[in-house]
Amino acid sequence: MINRTLDDRYTILEHIGGGGMADVYRAHDKLLDRSVAVKVLRSQFTNDDEFVTRFRREAQAAARLSHPNIVNMYDVGLDEDTYYIVMEYISGETLKEKIQNAGPLPVELAIKIALEIAEALEHAHQNNLIHCDIKPHNILVTKSGRIKVTDFGIARAVTSATMTHTGTIIGSVHYFSPEQAKGSVIGAKSDIYSLGVVLYEMLTGVVPFTGETPVGIALKHLQEDPKPLRDINNTIPPLTEAVVLKAMAKEPEARFSNITEMIADLKLAQVYMRDDQTRRISREDFPTQILPRITTNDNDRNNNNIDVIQEKVAGNQPKKWIWGLLALLLLGFSIGAFLAFGKFWSTNEVAVPNVVGKQVDVAKTILAGQNLRVTASETFNDKVPAGQVVSQYPEAGSTVKEQRTITIFVSKGGEVTVVPDLRGLNRRDAELQIKNAGLQIGRIDEQYADSPTDTVVSQNPRPPAQVNKNTPIDLVISKGTGPKKISLPDFRGTPLTTVNTQLESLKLKLGTVTEVPSDKYPPGTITAQNPAAATEVVEGASVDLTVAKGVAGNIKRAVVQITVPEGASKQAVQIVVTDTNGRRVIYENVHKPGDKVEKTIEGVDQVRVQVYINGVLLQEQTI
Repeated sequence: MINRTLDDRYTILEHIGGGGMADVYRAHDKLLDRSVAVKVLRSQFTNDDEFVTRFRREAQAAARLSHPNIVNMYDVGLDEDTYYIVMEYISGETLKEKIQNAGPLPVELAIKIALEIAEALEHAHQNNLIHCDIKPHNILVTKSGRIKVTDFGIARAVTSATMTHTGTIIGSVHYFSPEQAKGSVIGAKSDIYSLGVVLYEMLTGVVPFTGETPVGIALKHLQEDPKPLRDINNTIPPLTEAVVLKAMAKEPEARFSNITEMIADLKLAQVYMRDDQTRRISREDFPTQILPRITTNDNDRNNNNIDVIQEKVAGNQPKKWIWGLLALLLLGFSIGAFLAFGKFWSTNEVAVPNVVGKQVDVAKTILAGQNLRVTASETFNDKVPAGQVVSQYPEAGSTVKEQRTITIFVSKGGEVTVVPDLRGLNRRDAELQIKNAGLQIGRIDEQYADSPTDTVVSQNPRPPAQVNKNTPIDLVISKGTGPKKISLPDFRGTPLTTVNTQLESLKLKLGTVTEVPSDKYPPGTITAQNPAAATEVVEGASVDLTVAKGVAGNIKRAVVQITVPEGASKQAVQIVVTDTNGRRVIYENVHKPGDKVEKTIEGVDQVRVQVYINGVLLQEQTI
């Protein structure tokens, strides 16, 4: 696809991503002179008429979406047998890469990102379009920090067509909903579930369900509850945890009734998340003052506000539980505030030291030395050695009160994954499987093998080894069965002048020619070869030859002149020389009567020259 121009407009420049159904490229729009992203549908889906119809209809519907948190779709087209979608090109990183690089995100940031994703989904749902594949890989983070949801337009078409024809479940197993795992009807609440999983991963740095096989992970979505968020990261507020758990309810009826309701609760959680400035309490914030007596009307108004909160928290629960739940929440909030923010009556403030990259014990000692509390959470990180601090919150340099709790995220080393078996796969599919497993593409070598060209012959590490994520996987790719093998003939005793033609017919090359004196072979005759006769070599190999040269002696020269006698119209003329180096034919050709032949003769010591016409000796002389 590289350098191909679709519909004389979009020139493909580089491959920037891909999935199970399409590849994504960066391209140049020649008409508008801008960079765009082009998603190209893979060839195995192009022959299904119903799928192609749904693909075009859903892609065109997505192109009509217009929202600041959705990647804009510009065009849908068909060039020969290639179906493609043209989208806005985003320069940045995916949310998955952000989580892998930074570990768990600060709660405020995670809620902000979830809100922007939810608002994008709200716009799509209002236009009767379900995403079906919400995951961090499909969330782009621009350099300015704006969130962009991508992969609209193909997911609904793929799911519908695939379920109709094959019963295969399409989606990302770590993020899809229980109803997707069962292959049943999906709806807007499926997107809500997936968003809950994404928020879970942002807050903890890990996905809620893992397993050795996709089927095992899918069963966990159906049967198991995720590990409580606060068991992984105890700085997560209870209200934020409640939003995640409600979004990830197994039954769709138990989730938020729609994405708008989830947005409202995310904003409520955002209100309760206060930064350091709003949490700081100083004498100026609470001056000594005289308050008026609280009247009955004031109590009524306050009670009304409490009723509103009770309805929000408890829903339709009986009122006898409301007061208990409210008291529990208030108690928890008070205790949490005390533990998290320390002596809120104190006016002493300290600057948070930088402990990123330090061993956990050293980091705790440094923070304790500044009169700060410490809580540690573990996270996978293949770039930071186990036991060292990956990140901290609040960040270094922030001004906080004494006894404030500082959360440090400590590396557990690289996350372990199972190496997939890539043997027999073509190169592109093998590279995709490596990336999907969270691994890196290592060294790629090519060799001849009894396997189809461009397929994987072997790999290192071998399956089913368990390695850290981002470990490079080396591949050996087949170049096909290789050149034909040839058994070398015996060239000894053959004149060098006749060997070149023979080598060409065998698709071999003449290598080095070395002359060596020989009393056994006439000059110009091959006396040895390398490789030896009967050795098997491949087409294109070189053959080195050793050629006899004349023995040193008294060199004599003479000119022989012949006139072809009357007789047959074609007469074979042959001149033979015999000397110290042996007998050899130095001239042989066919002539007509009357032709004159003149040949310079050279020999060593006693030289005898014989001329034959049609095999009959015509003349003989000694030089």
